[in-house]
Order: sequence, then C-alpha cells, then structure tokens
Amino acid sequence: MTTVRLPLFPLNSVLFPGLVLPLNVFEERYRAMMRELLKTPEDESRRFAVVAIRDGLEVAVSSPGMPDPTALPERGPAAGFGTDPLKAFHGIGCVADAATIREREDGTFEVLATGTRRVRLLSVDASGPFLTAELEELPEEPGEGAGALAEGVLRAFRQYQKRLAGARERSLTTGSELPDEPSVVSYLVAAAMMLDTPTRQRLLQAPDSASRLRDELKLLRSETSIIRNLPSLPASDLTRGPTSLN
Repeated sequence: MTTVRLPLFPLNSVLFPGLVLPLNVFEERYRAMMRELLKTPEDESRRFAVVAIRDGLEVAVSSPGMPDPTALPERGPAAGFGTDPLKAFHGIGCVADAATIREREDGTFEVLATGTRRVRLLSVDASGPFLTAELEELPEEPGEGAGALAEGVLRAFRQYQKRLAGARERSLTTGSELPDEPSVVSYLVAAAMMLDTPTRQRLLQAPDSASRLRDELKLLRSETSIIRNLPSLPASDLTRGPTSLN
C-alpha cells in the first residue's frame, strides 16, 4: 500500500470522504501548520490528515481554569495527547484537502477543507512545530452486494429524514438528489445521521462499502423507530460537519 507523510489535525469528531470541514484555527501549533500549507502552490493540493481523538483534549490547556482548574498549561505539538500521541488517536482517519485557507488580521485562520480518502495511522512525529504522521492509504472496496444495500439504505434514509422533519415540525427539503454510488452513499449517510463519535468511527473503519451500508441500515431502522417518540431534534446537514474551535 502507498504511504504518505502529512500534517496531522486531531479532532473530537470524525471526518468522512466527501464531508466538508470548516475550521477556526487559533492554537499556535495549528497556525504553524496552516502557514506551512500556504507554502504549497495554489494549483496543488494542500493536504493534511484528520483523526478522531480517542483519549485527549482537542484544545490544549492554555491557563489554569481552562478547562481544568488544577491543570497546568501545556505547550508543544502534542499538548493534551499524553506521552504517546499515537495511542491518543483512533487508528483510521481521513485526508483533508484545504480549498480555502484565509489568515485573519489577528493571525488566526479560517479554513474550509473536504475529506478525500481514508488512511491508517502508522506513526506520529511530534518533533516539529506541529504533529505529522506516517499514513497508509486505504483502498475503497465495494464489497459483496453493495449496490443493493445502497438502494436499501437510501430508502431507509429517506424515511429517517421524514421522521427528523416531523420531529422538528417542519417540512422536508432534500436540497438535491442523493447519489447512488455505494461508497458515496455510505459516507454521506454516515455523516448525516445523528450518531456519537465511536459509532461514526466504526463506520469509517468498515472494511468495505457493503459492510458500512449493512451497519447503516440497522442504525437507520433503529434510529427511525426511536425518533417516533422524540418531540424535537437539532438540525443536521448532509455534507457539513460542525465547525471545530480547535
């Protein structure tokens, strides 16, 4: 398999291929990362890897009381991730391609990136101003019966959307036609469902599209049943995740 070395951006959320990721970058280690990415010519991909945090803090302690009143401030690229950052992160992540990196007057950055492909985390290097990682690119395998499963997931997802709309007491608007390519369906549905981080990570790590779709079908049926008994729900979006304060 092909291996690559990229800057590493840990988050308290899971990035899927095709998902849009807005970032508000203010920590110095990530500012340094963005300054480095800006050195890449505009006609080339400005890539970094996103991994979900298993055990650690997305934002390092900057002063006593923030967020732990007893904690001392931490510095450096691995702040908040313990003595072995590799153990602090989930093993499968996603490469992000930064379409927009805009530096504000105060030195912080506004970033808009898109997930492109899955990678396995092999090692983490904390010797520089920001974390970098050796990564193994993972193939996108359809798996047995992916096409039929995608059709079933799309039907179940439309029912799920209707239940969400009903729970929010508003009309259903799809915005655009949903895709029918199995891998794309599997990632968009994983991103759009209201799931916790461990479940999203499990879906990201699925060995192929069919396995992911099969899992999603069970989740959709279960969640649709649960929503029937809920009076209201927060909004969700098919292709965007929450802005990280990172």
